[in-house]
Amino acid sequence: MRRILFLCILCGLLMSRAGARAADTMNAVAERYVHLVLALGEHDPDYVDAFYGPAEWKTQAEKENKSLNVIGAETAELMQKLTVERTAAPSVESSDAGNSGDEMLKLRREYLQKQISALAARVRMLKGEKLKFDDESRALYDAVAPTFSDLHFDEIVAQLDKKIPGPSRTGGTPLWQRYENWRKPFVIPKEKLDTVFQLAIKECRSRTLAHVSLPPNESFTVEYVTNKPWGGYNWYKGNFHSVIQVNTDLPSYVDRAVDLAAHEGYPGHHVYNSLLEKNLVRDRGWVEFSVYALFSPQSLIAEGTANFGKDVAFPTKTERMKFEKEVLFPAAGIDASRADEYYVVQDLMKDLSYAGNEAARRLINGEIDENAAVQWLQKYAVMEPPRAQLRVKFIKRYRSYVINYNLGEDMVRNYIEKRSGADPEKRWSEFAKLLSSPRLPSGLHEK
Repeated sequence: MRRILFLCILCGLLMSRAGARAADTMNAVAERYVHLVLALGEHDPDYVDAFYGPAEWKTQAEKENKSLNVIGAETAELMQKLTVERTAAPSVESSDAGNSGDEMLKLRREYLQKQISALAARVRMLKGEKLKFDDESRALYDAVAPTFSDLHFDEIVAQLDKKIPGPSRTGGTPLWQRYENWRKPFVIPKEKLDTVFQLAIKECRSRTLAHVSLPPNESFTVEYVTNKPWGGYNWYKGNFHSVIQVNTDLPSYVDRAVDLAAHEGYPGHHVYNSLLEKNLVRDRGWVEFSVYALFSPQSLIAEGTANFGKDVAFPTKTERMKFEKEVLFPAAGIDASRADEYYVVQDLMKDLSYAGNEAARRLINGEIDENAAVQWLQKYAVMEPPRAQLRVKFIKRYRSYVINYNLGEDMVRNYIEKRSGADPEKRWSEFAKLLSSPRLPSGLHEK
């Protein structure tokens, strides 16, 4: 009996030491990963979306200014190190994960593998490698969006055509033009935009705080900007603070207030980044989450949860419309009696969201040029020319990133609803858990 007890204790000590060595290795890999992301950011100004780690690391990256060849070689070495370490001690990790009752260690390793792999792909792209749209999204975002034919969009456009007054698109004013004329009464006047947006933020924050525990000092500021290729952006600064910028180049419609407030703020990007900083960087010491590489699998989770966030905050359409009719429409000076009519059309417009992916896929694959992409978006995404041109500008800059919004939302929705069913409380719980974890796109398919 004593011999068995002694062996058990010895085994436990060996496992503990092996686990500590594995953790040290993972921490070393994580730190090198952060340095490589910062190094690549010197070549790609869009790559480092956020960094709130040691300031001297950023200074070091600027001084060293490593070449793409060096970054590529070091990335390959890091991948090899992570592979070797995994092969050497898989039982330790599975034992630790099982004993702790969660998958966090396993998820951390998978996160680093996918992020480093995406970093390597981005290096190759910056060196001139050309990838097809689907190959690029797979390499960078760990996902491939479905392909839809023109016929798919034709059927939705035909339904929309019946809802918008004016001459038929087959013999009169283009549908995009009729749509823009029809929805002019729903534009938020510029002088009222901040008031309406702040009301939406307040409601989304209140609904989020009722279900999610956030750091007490979390906050963000709002800025209104112009001449950007996007409609809104969250710049996470660390210490639970964000700067949210809203592009006012094009008109903002009343439904955009909740969409932006939820996507950029609560329970979207601001909450996501705050929870990662609190739960993973500060509580666990996982330094890899102090940097956000934009062209990486993390973005699909970030954009997918941000887009799905509005449906978590407002679990039913009735609930959202009640708030907008009673609060936002009056604040914007818009007639709330047409809200139902407006949202029937907006639901059909949402069904056209994958049209943007098709325009990007065809443009990046060289099947159409920029002018044809603009025209295709006018026809199948029902966008006015300035909005279509802005989308093409976005596609040229961010390429296959576009899949992270619609595909990301669909993947996150399926993942959350599979685990929560129709229970709104469980939905919040699963959503918050996803926001606080290293789970990435391929992990959303797990049973």
